[in-house]
Amino acid sequence: MTLDLRGLVPAPVTPFNEDGSVDFDAIQRLGSWLASVDGVKGLVVLGHAGEGTFLTAEEQAAVITAFRDAVDSRIPIIAGITGEGNTVAALEAKRAVDAGASAGLVYPSHGWLRFGYQKGAPQTRYKEIYETSGLPLILFQYPDATKATYDLETQLEIAGQEGVFATKNGVRNMRRWDTEIPVLRETYPDLQILTCHDEYLLHTMFDVDGALVGYGGLAPEPLVELIAAGKAKDYAAARAIHDRLLPVTKNVYHRGSHMEGTVALKEGLVARGILEHATVRPPLLPLAPGAGKEIADALASAGLTSVTSRV
Repeated sequence: MTLDLRGLVPAPVTPFNEDGSVDFDAIQRLGSWLASVDGVKGLVVLGHAGEGTFLTAEEQAAVITAFRDAVDSRIPIIAGITGEGNTVAALEAKRAVDAGASAGLVYPSHGWLRFGYQKGAPQTRYKEIYETSGLPLILFQYPDATKATYDLETQLEIAGQEGVFATKNGVRNMRRWDTEIPVLRETYPDLQILTCHDEYLLHTMFDVDGALVGYGGLAPEPLVELIAAGKAKDYAAARAIHDRLLPVTKNVYHRGSHMEGTVALKEGLVARGILEHATVRPPLLPLAPGAGKEIADALASAGLTSVTSRV
């Protein structure tokens, strides 16, 4: 059965204890809070924000199960599938099914980031993963600045494959977005189109069924409102939400490296009362002194306060 992800799909962080082990108590707090927000349709775990590639296979499975238990089966858990080779990724997807995942977000083979991909190769990746695991799959479109971004022909062929029901598009090239998204929509009307442009949400919000973003793991309430404004084609309302969030967006995503956004999300979750500290795993590093206060102040300016009492 195809999942309905038409709404907000946060990609939450993976909390760690100060000794670097997975903090399952914090997963319970984070998952139960996100699942309680009306308009949240699922959670994507083990993604970039979730430091999924920094976990062992055993930890990955345990995190999937912990988030499934935290949401009490109210919403589906989608697992990031990141293994380098087709068979490695397919076996990862099978473990995800066993751990409780309801769908998979398929990352490109990471060698393609540097070297590019052979024509037809991405299609074989999705085919083997689905045939091995039976996991419904989400097509992941990487930024245009990388060699792992898929041309339109490749996207259309993947979207037409058995088992693929949605696409997470993060092309970060608005010319391509404006020309390719309408073609995907016309060719596959049932394909769920989800933006993952955390830092470009306003531009992309009027063309999609929802948003699959790490940002949703920190600020789900206004992002649900933003999606509703986009679906209603209410630019004024969407712009007001965007502008209210802009100080948060700048403090989380307008940094030297997009990877710093993961650390900033954790600092924000400390301010919101979900996490006790912003521990990350190497090679991620803590933010500069004072960043936590800047992020907390930005959240307060947007009206995003502690949620501890609701968890």
